[in-house]
Amino acid sequence: MRSMVAAMKTATVKEAGPEAEKRGRKASKETRQLQLIEATIDSLAKRGYSDTTMADVADGAGLSRGIVNFHFESKEKLLIATLQHMYDEYSAHWRAALTKAGDDPARQLQALVAADFDRSVCNKRKLAAWCAFWGEAKSRPTYQALSGSRDKDYQQTVVDLCVRLKDDGGYDFDPEATALGLSAMLEGLWLRLMMAAENVTRETAHQAATDYLASAFPKHFSRKEAGARKIA
Repeated sequence: MRSMVAAMKTATVKEAGPEAEKRGRKASKETRQLQLIEATIDSLAKRGYSDTTMADVADGAGLSRGIVNFHFESKEKLLIATLQHMYDEYSAHWRAALTKAGDDPARQLQALVAADFDRSVCNKRKLAAWCAFWGEAKSRPTYQALSGSRDKDYQQTVVDLCVRLKDDGGYDFDPEATALGLSAMLEGLWLRLMMAAENVTRETAHQAATDYLASAFPKHFSRKEAGARKIA
């Protein structure tokens, strides 16, 4: 009986071994790629787009240059993967904030604005990396396609919320124009934060954005309440 149990355990280990090893290799690959992507963000923030090299990324990650080439083959593929990662992270962030806010359109729009100034996505390191990519997007169709599809989802969400607020409050404005103005303001505030312009902080930038909400939707937002809100 014992010999039968032992044989069954051995067979199970043999069957599970290759699968476990395969999963381990996959996890290791994903972990290593993320490590290289984070090092790329660091390099973009420190050196800019043109001066970032595969060697810089390897050194920043504490890995060999061969490892970088093995995972991404070229600087362009590494940068595309980095931009994809940043968009995925940003998209997951604002979608989570939207879900957490519930069904009320005012709370949802308020949450979207606050999410843009959360420290996890709004910090000098990541803002500098975003600006590096934005500077290259005009001449790189791949970046334009990736950015365009993601920005479209976000912008449509803002437009939809503006439509709901207009219907609820009886406002007289064009929802698409109002949504465009809000999005442009948020992007401009990010740029000012990256440039450390006029001593702008995440808190003062968030205040400016919520003041915009109070101006556009006075029946749903007030400046007094906006000033009392905190960001993470």
